[in-house]
Amino acid sequence: MNWYLVEEGGRLTAVDAGVRGFKGSLAADLAALGFGLGDVEAVILTHSDGDHTGVAQALRDGGARVLIHSADEPKLRKPGPKSGDAKPLNILREMWRPSLWRIFGSMVLAGAARPTRIADAETFGDGDVLDVPGSPRVIPTPGHTPGHCAFQFEQHGALFVGDAMCTMNPVSGHKGPQLMPRVMNESHAQARQSLDAIEPVDAEIMLFGHGKPWREGVGVAVAQARAGAQS
Repeated sequence: MNWYLVEEGGRLTAVDAGVRGFKGSLAADLAALGFGLGDVEAVILTHSDGDHTGVAQALRDGGARVLIHSADEPKLRKPGPKSGDAKPLNILREMWRPSLWRIFGSMVLAGAARPTRIADAETFGDGDVLDVPGSPRVIPTPGHTPGHCAFQFEQHGALFVGDAMCTMNPVSGHKGPQLMPRVMNESHAQARQSLDAIEPVDAEIMLFGHGKPWREGVGVAVAQARAGAQS
């Protein structure tokens, strides 16, 4: 359950916001990096799931703007169950897996079962360049949620893909670049198609909502994800 900070001239943009439980150490975590709550100018959300929005309100209370794709804003304002391939019944069918019990247990203990509700968030659209520190470009990657997107910070050589891909499968525990599990994507077919938008991006590092960073090339990561999706 990763979230990130991008620094530009002493100004910070948070990419995603983890889970509610991270709030308890938020001030100390920022202080360890030499920053305070007021140094975070913006929170940009790859999507509206509760394990990506947890401390967004706390950062907003400190003065940060909160931004999300217009297609995911309704679920940020009023969280609810996912649909399609990710409807709750499909996830329940996978609960025999020990790896899924472990991650779900940790998420529940960290507050992900009580998603943060945020009203009046700013919205953006496909291809926008956001007026926040780092000036990221929005890359639409629907599938995990309808408004899921990735962010390219070109000057930093970084691509944040949220849950469009992962390097740690929350269901199977499998490591390496791959799509999120079908039962966590509202449209698994659309998530696979969204790899086309990620593949041509030039970035030195890819960062994920789940799993470790990847530095071996975006194209290589996408190729591995496609191969895994075929099996």
